[in-house]
Amino acid sequence: MGRRIRWLGIVLIVLFGVVLFQLGNIQFHKAGALASDPKNPRNASLKFDNQRGQILASDGTVLAQSVPATSGSYKYQRVYPQGSLYSQLVGYDSSIYGTNGIEDQYNDYLVAHTQPAQSLAQLLSPPPKTTDDVTLTINPTLQKTAQEALASASGVNKDGAIVALDPQTGAVLAMYSNPTYDPNPLASPSSTIQTEARLAYLAKDAEGFSPSLPIATAAIFPPGSTFKVITTASVYDLQPQLSNFSAPVLTCTPLPQSNQKLCNDGNTPCGGTIEQMLPPSCDPGYALLGIQVGAQSLNQQAQSFGYNTVPPLDIPGVAASHFPSVTDLDPANQGLPGVAYSAIGQQDVAASALQNALVAAGIANHGTVMAPHLMAQITSSAGNVVSTYKPNPWQVAATPATTAKIIPLMQQVVTNGTASGVGFPASLQAAVKTGTAQAPFNGAETTDDWMIGLAPASNPTIAVAVVVPYQSVSATGAEVAGPIMKAMLEAAAALPAGS
Repeated sequence: MGRRIRWLGIVLIVLFGVVLFQLGNIQFHKAGALASDPKNPRNASLKFDNQRGQILASDGTVLAQSVPATSGSYKYQRVYPQGSLYSQLVGYDSSIYGTNGIEDQYNDYLVAHTQPAQSLAQLLSPPPKTTDDVTLTINPTLQKTAQEALASASGVNKDGAIVALDPQTGAVLAMYSNPTYDPNPLASPSSTIQTEARLAYLAKDAEGFSPSLPIATAAIFPPGSTFKVITTASVYDLQPQLSNFSAPVLTCTPLPQSNQKLCNDGNTPCGGTIEQMLPPSCDPGYALLGIQVGAQSLNQQAQSFGYNTVPPLDIPGVAASHFPSVTDLDPANQGLPGVAYSAIGQQDVAASALQNALVAAGIANHGTVMAPHLMAQITSSAGNVVSTYKPNPWQVAATPATTAKIIPLMQQVVTNGTASGVGFPASLQAAVKTGTAQAPFNGAETTDDWMIGLAPASNPTIAVAVVVPYQSVSATGAEVAGPIMKAMLEAAAALPAGS
């Protein structure tokens, strides 16, 4: 009996030692990891109890801020005073669905965190945690103009996107997509309200788009004739011996290695040199030119503008645009017909509004495409500058000599080409390129209507891309996207200097 008691005592001592060891392990060895684990309910609660920093537009307009909560279990509630106007940029901060957009990209600055020590005293006795504010590059006037211009699009379908960039710095001046959403319900103290809003924002509309995915950065479409700017650049940069290329005047051209014919929009005859073909956007001529340029050079030039690469915009969910590989376009696959259609932005070519704005910006900035960015500056709660964005090149897309030849041709698109009926004032010095891509939708023949542009041509300060997909088959880029482009360039021209 005594022996059993002794063994029981030993077992109890061992178990007690194991408990002490585990307590020490948790208290000392794992304490830090457990304290910082995002799954720790205490951390989840503190995340919403602590006030977040503000998100501001370039002029100081408040886009997101935390205010004392009037209901619920958290101390603060996130609010978005501008509603849906900036939502697809700013995103949301939800207790159920987490963060999105700028709220996610710069979360580590926006949440309460330890500031770097500025003195020995602060090093020895760290100050309380504080938040930082994030100021964006977005210009409220241009953002509002984009919203209103897209809402007034001539077609029945109003879904689309507008992106405006500063070509010299890459700063995003405006970026708006429709459909969009109000982020305030996603920050509601009510879980029911959050859930209902989330389901509504994930639902697709009649055109197949959901508010939760911004068309400007997440959707890609055939760029149509806007791609002829890249095809032209491939001649001047990579195949200069084709600079004097001249196509026969044709309404339709047969395509080699097939029984296909490629016809000009409206079945009007066209042809001639590059300088004669770009302003009226001659499809047969550019198809023949693309075949001469070849798959290798077209692919190389497209990639130099950023195709097949995710643009480095500081926001989650940016899609890469697509240009087919040389293998895709070899005779065993699409062959020369594929090359011809690719040269005019059809076939498997697809671009986002952001990508096409970067193409316009590269032309505007002497061939250098600057990295696009939304963050302008981060400041501490005390007003000290924490970080300022420094512009940097992303792609060298073309030579200055090439862009110097292309910009005047884009000006001719305005004066005597496909955009001559839009009504751009001469004072704007607008240089644009239209695009009308055939894009069947739900079994119907529709078009994706584009325009890219820059102004003023003598010293561009803004580059813009507009896309309005799934329009009537009779619609054109000039008719649908043209008035939107005009509104954006006029609004930019009217801004005070330095704004």
